[in-house]
Amino acid sequence: MFKEKNVLVVVTGSVSAYKAASFVRLLVKDHAHVRVAMTQSAQEFITSKTLAILSGHDVLTDLFAGHTTEVVHIDWAKWADIIFVLPATANMIGKLANGLADDAPTATIMAATAKKIIAPAMNDVMLANPAVTRNLATLAVDGWLVIEPAEGFLAEGYAAKGRLPEPEAILAEAAIRLRAQTGHLRGKKIVITAGGTREALDPVRFLTNKSSGKMGYALAQAAAENGAEVTLITTVDRQTTFGVTKVMVDSTQAMYEAVMAAFPTADIFIGAAAVSDFKPATLAQDKIKKQGDVGLTLTLVQNPDILKTVGQQKSANQLVVGFAAETQDVIAYGQAKLKKKRADMLIVNDVSSPNIGFSSDDNVITILTPDQSAETLPQADKLTLAREIMQRISTLK
Repeated sequence: MFKEKNVLVVVTGSVSAYKAASFVRLLVKDHAHVRVAMTQSAQEFITSKTLAILSGHDVLTDLFAGHTTEVVHIDWAKWADIIFVLPATANMIGKLANGLADDAPTATIMAATAKKIIAPAMNDVMLANPAVTRNLATLAVDGWLVIEPAEGFLAEGYAAKGRLPEPEAILAEAAIRLRAQTGHLRGKKIVITAGGTREALDPVRFLTNKSSGKMGYALAQAAAENGAEVTLITTVDRQTTFGVTKVMVDSTQAMYEAVMAAFPTADIFIGAAAVSDFKPATLAQDKIKKQGDVGLTLTLVQNPDILKTVGQQKSANQLVVGFAAETQDVIAYGQAKLKKKRADMLIVNDVSSPNIGFSSDDNVITILTPDQSAETLPQADKLTLAREIMQRISTLK
């Protein structure tokens, strides 16, 4: 998201200003062009020399520094594609909300047409002050993206809301929200399933599969990047993407019930989970013990077919997308499943290769639709493929 972008980082006088060093470093690693501006009070917490070394540029601290005819703050304002203000104190928030430009950072911001993101950090009582609340609301109306402070241990010695989120979290949220501003699925509600279901045999054993849930999580991120309201129903607990509501389940029956509850108000359903077709007919109340040298016979019964049920219940305004992991005759099996399940799109992949599919970071997929030729996308990481899938879903309606 930030590669080759001109990013201005404005640092203000908060004890969490030390996190600006890591933030700048992450942007540089992401191949962004980074410059830093600092308020006078920010320099009491972290030196301009540190941020100059990390960014590779002199730091803007004085509106009247130098003896050239160059209007520095105007040149920097024109240069910036994106501006981050972090940590943002109550004082800085008040200035920006009320149009004050009395130093180098605020004058630069006021003259810029760049995308603007602000990350407040302060004492919890200050954060809850009506003036701060009002000023943050004004900035949001003015087009600023406001990163909510995190809850945690504050400098005052107790836990509350007011901490500056970690730099990685700020960048991840900002990237998604910036992409979402021009996303093709803004206003859409999307339900996605992920991971392999578990079918209990007894209190300690279960039947499952090799699904890692990586593709489902990638789809959830790609959907959020496109501006959708995303519900992820998953058996795998990974770090949640900003803008995604996670619902944890374990069995196919639990996933079926969660999907049936969410689907009626959804615009799009994407079944990326590896759902167990069968489950034990009975659940043993105690651990199953060996009985001599004889084997164990399990009686299995069919689970609810989530994709088929959703396909049967969908309205004319709803889209259903399924996945099929196969080991042979991938296209033929996929086309049969597309028709049988009444899906609008089916993503098939060959999981017989150890380099793609389950547990791998990469995949090779073929996209099937009822009225178009099969389209195979070359091997790529799952997030790249998820973004391609979302682009094609956006063209279905």
